[in-house]
Amino acid sequence: MGKQDDIPVVKDDFIRAIVAEDIKNSGYGKGVHTRFPPEPNGYLHIGHAKSICLNFGIAEENDSGLCNLRFDDTNPIKEEQEYIDSIIEDVRWLGFDWEDRLYYASDYFDRLYEFAHNLIKAGKAYVCDLSPEEIRQYRGTLTEPGKVSPYRNRSIQENLDLFERMRSGEFSDGSRVLRAKIDMNSPNVNMRDPVIYRILHSEHPRTGDMWCIYPMYDFTHPISDSIEGVTHSLCTLEFEDHRPLYEWVLDELDIFRSRQIEFARLNLSYTVMSKRKLLRLVEDGHVSNWDDPRMPTISGLRRRGYTPESIRSFCDRIGIAKRDSTVDMGLLEHSIREDLNQRAKRVMAVLRPLKVVIDNYPQDQFEYLDIPYHPNRPEMGSRRVLFSREIYIEQGDFLEDPPGKFFRLAPGREVRLRKAYFIKCVSVEKDPETGTVKELHCTYDPQTRGGDAPDGRKVKGTLHWVSANNPVTAEIRLYDRLFTVPNPLTNEDNLDFTHYLNPGSLEVLFPCYLERSLSGESTNTPCQFERQGYFCMDNHDSTPERLVFNQTVTLRDSWAKVNKKA
Repeated sequence: MGKQDDIPVVKDDFIRAIVAEDIKNSGYGKGVHTRFPPEPNGYLHIGHAKSICLNFGIAEENDSGLCNLRFDDTNPIKEEQEYIDSIIEDVRWLGFDWEDRLYYASDYFDRLYEFAHNLIKAGKAYVCDLSPEEIRQYRGTLTEPGKVSPYRNRSIQENLDLFERMRSGEFSDGSRVLRAKIDMNSPNVNMRDPVIYRILHSEHPRTGDMWCIYPMYDFTHPISDSIEGVTHSLCTLEFEDHRPLYEWVLDELDIFRSRQIEFARLNLSYTVMSKRKLLRLVEDGHVSNWDDPRMPTISGLRRRGYTPESIRSFCDRIGIAKRDSTVDMGLLEHSIREDLNQRAKRVMAVLRPLKVVIDNYPQDQFEYLDIPYHPNRPEMGSRRVLFSREIYIEQGDFLEDPPGKFFRLAPGREVRLRKAYFIKCVSVEKDPETGTVKELHCTYDPQTRGGDAPDGRKVKGTLHWVSANNPVTAEIRLYDRLFTVPNPLTNEDNLDFTHYLNPGSLEVLFPCYLERSLSGESTNTPCQFERQGYFCMDNHDSTPERLVFNQTVTLRDSWAKVNKKA
């Protein structure tokens, strides 16, 4: 689209270096194989986009590379088909294709059960009757070793029998678990006989009531990777301490060994990236839904007007690191500004209208002005914009008693109407009770059509405007940061994260007036409201009778300016 789009992005990070070294030393005759394995217990957020771009990106960058989409659907209590559908839509919208490799951990329930059987037969797993609380107590701490369960030395035959009866539904939830037999003295608490199966009498979205025992993630994850032939299992840093268990499972079962590599997760300022906390925002009514445009979810960003290209560009910019850090929200906003600056049509919209009557413009006359959609991209064409005797301008573009550096409209002052005429304010009408300015009366210079004066005189202010003759009426939603502080989870004052919600994160304006060219826009077409910001039509609430536009991002980083002044 522009010169920036022609510059190749050079991706160089420690994971790609490891993969390249593995290819060099091991060959990987069938190619590099990765996977993106979300749990369908919520909507994906911008942090998941980083993982999606990494996993699918590495596969794309290597010959014969593949990336699977696999749902870790091992907890039926929290999983819903709605989440599965949204995840599929999000990954596809970002521009990635898993072809015929859409998998579910539940596809492997029979095999996982067999593998658990094999561990019991090898004396590497046992059924434990301790309660969940007792298991936590027996596990020990980071500085104290764990205690051996009194059920650890059951015979193989007794464990096989109990595990079969667990599957048949004989026992209640939480009464028994299957644990791996590893080392209760291990300095890594994840290796202290972790639970690998639990009883859960809950219907599964895909397998129904076929199962009442479900494998834990730490058991399911390495086996699923192995079954699918995943060569590199890329995880966020919280799984680093789980890697010994990942490798233990593969080694004990003697199956294909995937390699787990951890990278830093994405933390973004002025928001939260926990699905549990995002769910709470939805359930408590702080936001309208998972796709609320203030949310950091991919669906929320899409509804707000973010493009897949801007999100992928953002993920490329932040890179892959080994240490957790927080990325400023401004970088994400910069990525969408940069993208929309190239692709968005320029149009005019008045959000807080003030009526202007041009007294010397003929009352029954109107005309059309041909205005380009983009100043630097003639191939985008132009539109015909109606000009008439009565127009709307922004309330903020007029001051009755302006300060020295205010160059917009004021009594006796001349300004330019964008691509139209020079006008001069000659009188002001006010509400007699409130003193609020209701209407301006101006004159225009017919010799300045197009915005320039033949006599060479200059004006300092240029205003956008919309004809009052049958404009498009719309609701405009302006968005700000969801939270008032960079890290809502700071807990410095022992306050819940919701205490820091920004009460001004949404402002709804109506009626707003837009030029007629916007009446036929589709919901996925971005546009720049000149001098205002980038906007898109809301894909949920907008109707032909009442159009709704969401603000994607301002033209400038106003938040940074506010912080700098503070």
